[in-house]
Amino acid sequence: MSLADELLADLEENDDNQPEVAMEEAEPADMDDDQEATLEGVEEMEIDVKVASVREVCKLRDSPKLADILRRIEIYANAMVPRKSADMVGSVESDPEYQLIVEANGIAVEIDNEIVNIHRFTKDKYQKRFPELDSLVMGELDYIRTVKELGNDLDRVKNNEILQQVLTQATIMIVSVTASTTQGTHLNEEELRRIQEACDMAIDLHAYKMKIYEYVESRMTFIAPNLSVIVGASTAAKILGLAGGLIKLSKMPACNVLILGSKKRILSGFSKVAMLPHTGFIYYSDIVQETPPDLRRKAARLVASKCTLAARVDACHESTNGQIGQQFREDIEKKLDKLQEPPPVKFIKPLPKPIESSKKKRGGKRVRKMKERYAITEFRKQANRMNFGDIEEDAYQEDLGYSRGVLGKSGTGRIRLPQVDEKTKVRISKTLQKNLQRQQVWGGSTTQVLLKYKWIHLGGKDNNVGGGP
Repeated sequence: MSLADELLADLEENDDNQPEVAMEEAEPADMDDDQEATLEGVEEMEIDVKVASVREVCKLRDSPKLADILRRIEIYANAMVPRKSADMVGSVESDPEYQLIVEANGIAVEIDNEIVNIHRFTKDKYQKRFPELDSLVMGELDYIRTVKELGNDLDRVKNNEILQQVLTQATIMIVSVTASTTQGTHLNEEELRRIQEACDMAIDLHAYKMKIYEYVESRMTFIAPNLSVIVGASTAAKILGLAGGLIKLSKMPACNVLILGSKKRILSGFSKVAMLPHTGFIYYSDIVQETPPDLRRKAARLVASKCTLAARVDACHESTNGQIGQQFREDIEKKLDKLQEPPPVKFIKPLPKPIESSKKKRGGKRVRKMKERYAITEFRKQANRMNFGDIEEDAYQEDLGYSRGVLGKSGTGRIRLPQVDEKTKVRISKTLQKNLQRQQVWGGSTTQVLLKYKWIHLGGKDNNVGGGP
């Protein structure tokens, strides 16, 4: 007995030990809307499981509507002389080929819904054989083609040329490893036949859709030449189909044209970084994808606004040769090139040229006093002067290197006193002058004080060094 069988047996024993509860007592009296919706979803799921054949839920492939549209497409596609936009007379809505293009776009949307239903049917039936496959292959049509190739033999995933065209090498390796450890059981011949029938139906519908798109793209230069110049015939056909016609597209605002073709993605358990909201067919057009990733949102909004203008021009048959659409595309390319330009180089601003004119110097009594106070005296100049080749003697006899320069030496001459300016000489107060006149005794105390005052003013020292007074 395997581990899974043992777990199931334990669960059955636990269920037997629990007391049975009547359904009437277990059901609540009032149920919310969410609970009712959940029960309805369960009932629909049970109905889908009970469906025996895919033909019971998907009837579009064998419908006369699809056959009639494909027949009319063959007639217009095999026409000897292709029509031009200038051949259209009157309103575009009254043209029979335009009506065929609108119907073809509508049937293409129905084909997409049918493929979704077939994918759901195939997934429900094939879970018996390979339950992990739906989580490994996310694309609907890729899943259907993979189921068609594998069937009951899961070893066919290795070295299969068709699967190599559908899946990537990494996905094939993961599917191969998972298939070797799966717990699914083999399908009988009847179940396998029904699954193969559903896969063939989805592949045929996809081929019909590609044929419709090919025809619509070939006629977009006839229906909407200006719109086709901007975003291409393929994207223009998809936008036109979802909008419901050229007239309805011309009446839509640019913000709604931008999100045509956007899909809601449920990324449960995955990162939300990969989500791209508000991205439709225009975002994945060539002109937007050629721009850098950080500018694609701006480019998509710019293209959507120009597509709205081009659709209005096509609806009124103003430019049948696509000249206005070419101008719109050139405007878009110029703006995108302007957005991609590098920022201007910031040059280092040099310092301003210095002003070489002489600054104004402050003059006056204060400045003259300051110069006299800090000016070097003749006595100090003689003390700092030294004769070349003479041995200096230390003034203090203590080898301190202090000497009196040329003061007191023979040949030096007398120290010339500085010329005293009459404006800057020391002025004696009147009281002092009166005292000096009273005491005219030479050598008196007043005379000595005056001489000492004059000596200090002339820059000398009060130490009688060098023969000073």
